Amino acid sequence: MNAAPSSSGETFYARTFALVSLFLLGLLTYRILLPVYAALAWAAFIAFLLHPLHVRLTRLLRGRRNVSAGLLTLLTVLVILGPITGLAATFAVQAEDLLRLAQRFTSEQLGSEQAAKASGLQALLEWLQSRFGITPDQIQKWTTDGARGALGMAATVGGKVFVGALGTALGFTISMFTVFFLVRDGADMINTARGLIPMPRADKRNLFEHLSAVVNAVIYGTGVTALVQGALLGIGFAIIGLPAPVVVGVLGAVLALLPVVGTPVLWGPAALILILQDRWGAAIFLLVWGLAVSTIDNILRPVLVSGRGARIGTLTVFIGIIGGASAFGAVGLFLGPVVLSMVMALVRFALERRQPQAGRSAAATDHDAD
Repeated sequence: MNAAPSSSGETFYARTFALVSLFLLGLLTYRILLPVYAALAWAAFIAFLLHPLHVRLTRLLRGRRNVSAGLLTLLTVLVILGPITGLAATFAVQAEDLLRLAQRFTSEQLGSEQAAKASGLQALLEWLQSRFGITPDQIQKWTTDGARGALGMAATVGGKVFVGALGTALGFTISMFTVFFLVRDGADMINTARGLIPMPRADKRNLFEHLSAVVNAVIYGTGVTALVQGALLGIGFAIIGLPAPVVVGVLGAVLALLPVVGTPVLWGPAALILILQDRWGAAIFLLVWGLAVSTIDNILRPVLVSGRGARIGTLTVFIGIIGGASAFGAVGLFLGPVVLSMVMALVRFALERRQPQAGRSAAATDHDAD
């Protein structure tokens, strides 16, 4: 008769020990992964982009997954160490040049009365001074300080976007090492995680399909589209001979991620400056080019997602980008929207599962009433 309490006590002890052990192991795992989370996040992002290529290359290599993953990882290393590193160096140089150019432009346009009259600014400057007491010297100081602050932020953000977690040799090694295994074994890892979820098989399949669609929508529909828009904007600036096209391209890609804001923040003021300089041809070209770049996402996003992406709310993307960048740095530009979108997807999935159950319960109640 005393066996039952003893058995109950042993069960309680076993559960308590398991929970405490799980908590401690989870805490230790968190402490271990915290210093390298950015490198791992970049690796997951790169592996996701490489997965379609890995599937095709493995098929061409007759199932040799190791060779396929190794070749794709080597290609990634060459791309990062080559063009992207060179682009980062060019970005830093052009950012400094752009700051000096902005200072010289404001000095010439606002400091010289003849230049102000020639560019049509004299009437505006006189109106501002008579109405608000704002002098040309104040405008010049504000413009210079604003340009210095904006370019300082651009250098910080751009450098992190280019290098990010790959900024150190250790971080780069961790990222590339992880990319190889995620590319090779990523599908097996997902299948293992799927098997751990205590849900019916059909529900698990629907859940993972929905989450995959969300990730596709964020990475391809938002991330890759923004990179293309930034590249096209930089090309447009280079065509008409405007300075710092690489800086403009990087900032354009970052701004294109933000709903509502977008690339007009860059090409709008640039077109206005061209008009003030009487370069009407270049200004009209930039306006047309900028409008095309700003609207190309409506064409490019459906092509990149190609029916496999879910609809992502504008507010979710906006908060995800701002909050993700603040919390995780450059990788948060993609990680933030992905995490928030996955949370929203899980909520919608839970609601969709409850609706059929509520319908069945209501039908059973009606049947009992009859």
